[in-house]
Amino acid sequence: MRLMADQRGKFVVLEGIDGSGTTTHVARLADRLRREKVLVRTTREPSDGPIGTLVRQVLSGRVIVPGGRAPNWATMALLFAADRMDHVEAEIEPWINQGGVLISDRYDASSLAYQSVSSGRGGVEAVEWIRALNKFCARPDLTIVLDVNFEEAARRRDQRGEPAQLYEQNEVQRALAVFYRDLAKHLPKDRIVLVDAGGAIDEVHERIYAAYAGFAGTT
Repeated sequence: MRLMADQRGKFVVLEGIDGSGTTTHVARLADRLRREKVLVRTTREPSDGPIGTLVRQVLSGRVIVPGGRAPNWATMALLFAADRMDHVEAEIEPWINQGGVLISDRYDASSLAYQSVSSGRGGVEAVEWIRALNKFCARPDLTIVLDVNFEEAARRRDQRGEPAQLYEQNEVQRALAVFYRDLAKHLPKDRIVLVDAGGAIDEVHERIYAAYAGFAGTT
């Protein structure tokens, strides 16, 4: 496998609303880079660590607070931030320090989007607080946002035949789609590329690969 020239790897994140294809395209991009002999690993958030496992149980409705409801947006933001710090320490930093490329299915942009939209505070105050919570997390070298019409994303979610998770109501997803299109405004120092995620999987993959290759060719 080929190491990066500077011996420090790169951290790439795919983001988007539920049904945008982040999980599918993380795997597709990683497979292509492996064929190119790049040292690559995939990961996800919530992570597979102890806090991430708890968060996944909350999202699926297996963990609730008294009264039978999910934890509020601030509690969720704290849980995601705690999982992220553990994720950075246990997996992200060790891998990129070896010189590999790490591709993550979601990262802190998801917290900014999902918790601010669900906060009911207009977003600005929540975004600032969530950014502060994640101040000491490693920054992605590239974030690729998969931009898809929320109706198309809803159709894809329906095709899964799985119970809806915490944030999968259509009105929430509509607001999330708008937030993600403006993500660069909320993370102005990050390298963010918006990719059209509509159409056939192969076509979307080529757009994602082009975004990655454009980034890799400048580093």
